[in-house]
Amino acid sequence: MNTLKFAFIPLTSLALLLGCSPEVPGHVGSFSELLRESPSISGKPAYLASPYVTPGDRAYMVGHQDGSFPEIGWHIPGEMGGIWAHPIKLMDGFQTSIEVGGNPLPPADSTRFVNYPMANSHHWSWDGQPLRMSRWQFVPDHLPGVALEYEFENTGEEALTVEFSFLGQTDLRPTWLGERTGMADGRDSAYYDSGINAWTARDGQSPWYVAFGPNRAPDGILPANRDSIQRGEGIAAGYRFSLKIRPGETERIRMAVGGSTSTEAAARQVQQSILEEASSLLESKRDRYAELAGRSKLTVPDTALQQAFEWLKYNSDWMIQEVPGIGTGVTAGIPDYPWWFGVDSEYALRGYMAVGQQEVVFQTIRLIDSVSRAVNGNGRIIHEMSTNGAVFNSGNINETPQFASLIWHIYRWSGDRDFLRRYFQTIRDGLDWLMRENDGDGNGFPDGFGMMEIHGLDSEMIDVASYTQAGFDHASRIAAELGEEDLSRQYAALASELKARINSEFWSERYGSFADFRGTDQQALRLIEDAIVRADTLDKPWAVAELETTRNALLRNPQPGVRPFVLHHNWVVNTPMEMGIADSAKAYTALETARKFTNPFGVFVTGIDRDESAGSDSGSFKGSSAFSYTGAVMTLPTGVQAVAENNYGRPDQALDYLRRMTRSFSYALPGSMYEVSPDYGMIAQAWNIYAFAVPIVEQFFGISPRASDRLIRIDPLMPEDWDVASLENVSIGGNTLSVYYEEDERQTITLRVVQKGDWDLEIPLDVQQARRARTEGGQLLPNPDGTAVVRGSDRELTITYPRN
Repeated sequence: MNTLKFAFIPLTSLALLLGCSPEVPGHVGSFSELLRESPSISGKPAYLASPYVTPGDRAYMVGHQDGSFPEIGWHIPGEMGGIWAHPIKLMDGFQTSIEVGGNPLPPADSTRFVNYPMANSHHWSWDGQPLRMSRWQFVPDHLPGVALEYEFENTGEEALTVEFSFLGQTDLRPTWLGERTGMADGRDSAYYDSGINAWTARDGQSPWYVAFGPNRAPDGILPANRDSIQRGEGIAAGYRFSLKIRPGETERIRMAVGGSTSTEAAARQVQQSILEEASSLLESKRDRYAELAGRSKLTVPDTALQQAFEWLKYNSDWMIQEVPGIGTGVTAGIPDYPWWFGVDSEYALRGYMAVGQQEVVFQTIRLIDSVSRAVNGNGRIIHEMSTNGAVFNSGNINETPQFASLIWHIYRWSGDRDFLRRYFQTIRDGLDWLMRENDGDGNGFPDGFGMMEIHGLDSEMIDVASYTQAGFDHASRIAAELGEEDLSRQYAALASELKARINSEFWSERYGSFADFRGTDQQALRLIEDAIVRADTLDKPWAVAELETTRNALLRNPQPGVRPFVLHHNWVVNTPMEMGIADSAKAYTALETARKFTNPFGVFVTGIDRDESAGSDSGSFKGSSAFSYTGAVMTLPTGVQAVAENNYGRPDQALDYLRRMTRSFSYALPGSMYEVSPDYGMIAQAWNIYAFAVPIVEQFFGISPRASDRLIRIDPLMPEDWDVASLENVSIGGNTLSVYYEEDERQTITLRVVQKGDWDLEIPLDVQQARRARTEGGQLLPNPDGTAVVRGSDRELTITYPRN
């Protein structure tokens, strides 16, 4: 706790004149009571000095788990924490101090952080003191502000006199790239309105406002000053309260913050609305999150993974940002990437769809498409856009074909043909741009940066090739759905050709892997030298030796033109398996090779960063002093690997990758999974839901919808460890599906499928399964090759069959 040393102005006489006697809130409706039955996870003492987020779609707050607000982040250095209501920041945070019986309390002897799906709390106690203090906070849905509630509990046998000071620190400033859109940051000024007990601050150059104040009249105010401002053009001001707390009782002070990018009246209205309606707003958000938990509800023997899956659905909601005048969509990561990305959305939205968070899927796609068309005008999909509308990167090469794949997958789940028509022109234009502008040698493999943003690594990349092949394949299916038969055949032919050529021209038999890229010898030599420096700096002697061997072989046997190279062992070499386009024999070899580049948390971004300790290095990530992904193990590459393993019938290996990622769940921030495992980079990341939802929903439970035809195929590929598993309330178009799986000791599977609609359900069986299958509901329809399919449109269908 920081001790504040500002003079304060007594307000006792003013409160009496205005008839504002201090309110003493009761226990009913308090934040702690409203959250009492909600899921929660307590943080670790070792991570009290690390970030948390209080999430919301119009505002969010980032501070440290110990309750402080240090300077956080690098995108805007030191400014990514505090309270944000994009496209502006409202406050850097706040400081408090406490006196008991006239004596200032030192820093707390015990501090605890508790995270809830939609809120957080901090708890402090002092040895030898009967006072316990806690701070509860949440961000209401659809409002640019924050609600806080302080609780002061007297655990002793005598009354306590507590002096509590609260100092709010404003910092009305623009988001990243504000200078590109004319957002000027001026010096804040503040004034106090005794009529509503609220401070209001305004930016000196722009119509940005923030108001904050309590639900009870203070006993004094802390005058506006700049002495406690760490950096920037903010101002500080606050309140002082005198509390008389009887033995065994609790006093509460509620605070609210509201912001606006237009008028003072709007900021004050938000602040007052939150203050007056905080309990009902929290109850509404709590109930909404309970409903989120019920969608795609997973029950499996692996309780740690089950909990992680539930909280990743909450995390997904944390990432939604609505910015008036710009749009609503899934942002990438908190705290340094709280804006929109093409590729992050293209991974994440498949997961969002599978867990029933459909509305934001369509909102995000609409936003990404409209901005891409406005900025590029040729079907190219943007990479990165700030919340003020400024586009930083107009698009990496992989993002355009991945957009086609995303639209096809969302259509399969929604069945909305108008949705397909709406984005088909973007897909056509984008694929035309992709090949016309980026395939200089006309060989079908576009040149340019994909997922690996390594300097110089921008020739024919394996992920760009894989996603291009998939993009044309999915565009062919979209064209067929819309009656564009000639175009469908054209796209399908190119997809087929690219699939064959990826397997032949990107494969390295020597390394048992697909190549990082195809390029010239000169390009490879430059990259090898850079990679040797990197590996040597990181003390990876095996990688240095391998790279030197590759360099020497290349110098002894130079070749003209382009050829495949395995240099970095980047995770993207696994995208041919993620997309299911690798030949089976190559896939099995490559999947085994990929397991060499893992640690207990998952897959290395760049394989040459791995060392011999990687099999057991389960501790904190040791990143560089400047933010960097060097040496990183990340959730996305690990999720891609899980998807890839399942594509080739290896669910046990896929589950192993999910368990690796689960080890990082709640490692640093309770209830969340960091971008870089286990505790580095973004504290919450949107694409984590792709890494779990696609392997679990679409592959383990085998749910493959064709919503336009009111058909759902269920073909489970369950890990051996999951002998009992269920996935309930999966939203598909206008239908809802639940799947219950059970396997007994004789390896006999009982599969029960329940739907709310009357769609066609289809369960495929192999030859052995078809011979011994028994069904209740539906029909067993044999195929000429001895396989069969169970089909029916009953509300409930049960089938018993052998595992193999």
